[in-house]
Amino acid sequence: MSDLVSIIMPSYNTAQYIEKTIESVLEQTYTNWELIIVDDCSSDNTEKIVKGIKDERIKFFRNERNSGAAISRNWALQLAKGRWIAFLDSDDIWFPEKLEKQISFMEDNNIGFSYTNYEIIDESGKEQGIKVTGPKRITKQGMFNYCWLGCLTVMYDSKIIGLIQIEDIKKNNDYAMWLKVCKKANCYLLDEVLAKYRKGRVGSISTHSYKKLIIWHYRLYRIAEKENILLSVINTMRNIVFGIYKKIRYIEVENEK
Repeated sequence: MSDLVSIIMPSYNTAQYIEKTIESVLEQTYTNWELIIVDDCSSDNTEKIVKGIKDERIKFFRNERNSGAAISRNWALQLAKGRWIAFLDSDDIWFPEKLEKQISFMEDNNIGFSYTNYEIIDESGKEQGIKVTGPKRITKQGMFNYCWLGCLTVMYDSKIIGLIQIEDIKKNNDYAMWLKVCKKANCYLLDEVLAKYRKGRVGSISTHSYKKLIIWHYRLYRIAEKENILLSVINTMRNIVFGIYKKIRYIEVENEK
């Protein structure tokens, strides 16, 4: 395992968390990586914190104007030089062996697109005793049914997938990427917890109402996938149904065992 990993990280006002996030990258047992951070005009001291971490593998860029995570991810992907493309939001955390284990899993099984399990922490970093997993294999249809993947766990092989660019949608832009990637490769689960997802931070998608989530899902299909109105509505309703199924089937709470 010697190929470069490009880690895609959009950032916006996460000065409180981003140092811990970067530390989890610096602690990776797989060391051949580049971390591409595209900051979306943060008004806090995110830039100062990042530039204070001295490692030539960390590359910091800043949008000329506030443009959203979709534009930031697109730019980072254009800059990426690695074979392996991984994603990590600026408030989440990886386990030290995340890259090494996932690359080994993909190489050993000739896989072009994969994800892992993750656990949930609260805004302060406290573990919530919740593990999130998903289907062992996700086809194109399965991905359109629901976004089973945690963005912080995803990796794909750019030799197989190529350059991915998405439409400028404000929310669900990570899901928009997986819908494009799944057209080129099925996605497989590495059934191991290798990351921590911070839930409940102000401004994160997990804190918004169901009404807004439904609207964003509709826009995902209508704008990013350019589907007609009827198909966009059908896919949105299907997404709601499979979202309920995911909560029942793939979210494990320790105190319920």
